[in-house]
Amino acid sequence: MTPESVVILFGTGLVAGFAGGMLGLGGAFIMTPAQFMVYTGTGLPLDMAIKTAFGTSLLVVLPTAISGAWRHHRNRAVFWRAAIYIGGGGLVFAFLGATITTHLSGTVLKMAFGIIILLSAIRMLTAREPKYKIEAVTKTWIWIVWAVPLGLIAGIFGIGGGIIMIPVLVLALRFEMHYAIGTSLAVMILISVGGVLGYIVNGIGVPERLPYSLGYVNLPSWLLLVVPGAIMAQVGAITSHKLPRRPLMYIFTVILFYMGLRMAGLFEWLGWPL
Repeated sequence: MTPESVVILFGTGLVAGFAGGMLGLGGAFIMTPAQFMVYTGTGLPLDMAIKTAFGTSLLVVLPTAISGAWRHHRNRAVFWRAAIYIGGGGLVFAFLGATITTHLSGTVLKMAFGIIILLSAIRMLTAREPKYKIEAVTKTWIWIVWAVPLGLIAGIFGIGGGIIMIPVLVLALRFEMHYAIGTSLAVMILISVGGVLGYIVNGIGVPERLPYSLGYVNLPSWLLLVVPGAIMAQVGAITSHKLPRRPLMYIFTVILFYMGLRMAGLFEWLGWPL
């Protein structure tokens, strides 16, 4: 790994950790494009690069989510009962999602990753906030139903699930934003475990892997991302409780739009170096 790659990944860990703690995301929407750029820049085939980025990002999500969830727990902003049901069901389907990914084309995965981010951003931006307080959904069976798509999407795209989970918790389950952020991080702890296991098991023995990899999980990249990420997740979590709901929504959607367009290939098609 080149010094430039080390700097890029370490810096990405700082940004992803802060965004994760502040917005309730695992940070994969930042880490995956950065890793993909580094891996393809070293000559790794596109197919292997995107799958390794997915698998490694999910392993980074685990300690980052633990760190962020703990901070939100101390602020009493985690609905643990919901997190356990959604995360437990999501764990199983995240493993299945990771297994599906290992049999798909890297080009398709890259574009689909961008599209899924864009759809989430559009839904979040256009949704109307209730003008009066609505009680959150607390039915267990509804939580379990949502665990299926959340787990599958997280496993397929290597994203802890935050970019989909926040809209679901806020818009479908009617959680307040601060509770949605903390609960999302708690759910990601379980979902990332299932996804990581899927990427490791299905990547064993695959040729052209990067050195020091467990399946589709690259350990050197993981270290460069997770150390700064876990630290900055604490800073981000503290920051989130000092901001009102509306700015959080705007920050969330702007970041999603940029990364979605980038991974979908629009900037590349237009010839823009963004």
